[in-house]
Amino acid sequence: MDRVNVAVVGLGMGRHHLYCYKNCPQANVVAICDVDEARLQAVGDEYGIKARFTQYEELFALPDLHAVSVALPNFLHAPVTIAALKAGLHVMCEKPLAMTAQEGEAMVAAAKAANRQLMMHFNTRWHPSSQAARQMVEEGLLGEVYFGRTGWLRSRGIPGLGGWFTTKAKSGGGPMIDLGVHRLDLALWLMGYPKPVAVSGAAYSELGKELAARQGKSFDVEDLAAGFIRFENGASLILEASWAGNTHKREEGFTILMGTRGGLHLDNGDGEGYDFRARAYREMGGSLVEITLKVPPAATTAQAAFVQALLDGKPNPAPGEQGLQVQRVLDALYRSAAEGREVAV
Repeated sequence: MDRVNVAVVGLGMGRHHLYCYKNCPQANVVAICDVDEARLQAVGDEYGIKARFTQYEELFALPDLHAVSVALPNFLHAPVTIAALKAGLHVMCEKPLAMTAQEGEAMVAAAKAANRQLMMHFNTRWHPSSQAARQMVEEGLLGEVYFGRTGWLRSRGIPGLGGWFTTKAKSGGGPMIDLGVHRLDLALWLMGYPKPVAVSGAAYSELGKELAARQGKSFDVEDLAAGFIRFENGASLILEASWAGNTHKREEGFTILMGTRGGLHLDNGDGEGYDFRARAYREMGGSLVEITLKVPPAATTAQAAFVQALLDGKPNPAPGEQGLQVQRVLDALYRSAAEGREVAV
């Protein structure tokens, strides 16, 4: 085939997926799905998509459908993804992979059983600065990365207060599983995905509960979490994420890596969490100097990479197995925070 017929389930974050597919010449968007009929009709009209469904089971039965993006609340990732895989479809799943590693294991197993691809929407990898940083790593300019610090912090920015984001039974957690998942994947990807062996974590809800109480909304997740991760190769990583904190920046995203030959610093400056800038450092002539990264003017998207992998018949660049590894770290961090001790991954 020379084009991939795709569909999008969930038109919240799914609108981003839809936009990216529509701008990918190798993708043909054939259908959309959402339980909100008003949103379904509005998005369908905006993008000129005639096939519209409120039940994903009906969408999965479409003839000649090849792949689907699952862009639903976290608690629906596993059941809907597994249903899609069993229907013979390739899947791009929104982050996080699932609510728990146990669910993630079932998703990865379903992909293998169906001989279909399961790709994570780890979209921070596709920013031009991230791609430039990856190129530096692949060229060996960092040497062996032995320490890193990564995070996404907001002073005030709780999403959907009182909705599924702040309801643990539907989200699995707060900012760590919502924002931290992005920065954890980016750091692991740049580090070569070393195997995690232990995590020590802490979680707090000091501000979130108060803000929710003022508005009469529910809130049973953390508003800030942090962890220290140890890897089998001896490297370590500090991970931080918050929706609310009394800090000087409205929003701060960062990934700092230190290697035996050089270092990387990715941050969002004064922009949003996705708006990266990249700096790199190496020792030259006995002095530490900043070097210029070859940042491309534009990078591809996760959706375009997913489609290209399907057309080429090659493994996708963000496989479900990596999503599962991230999920295991998140599970361990939350477990460590609850038990007040370091735990094995």
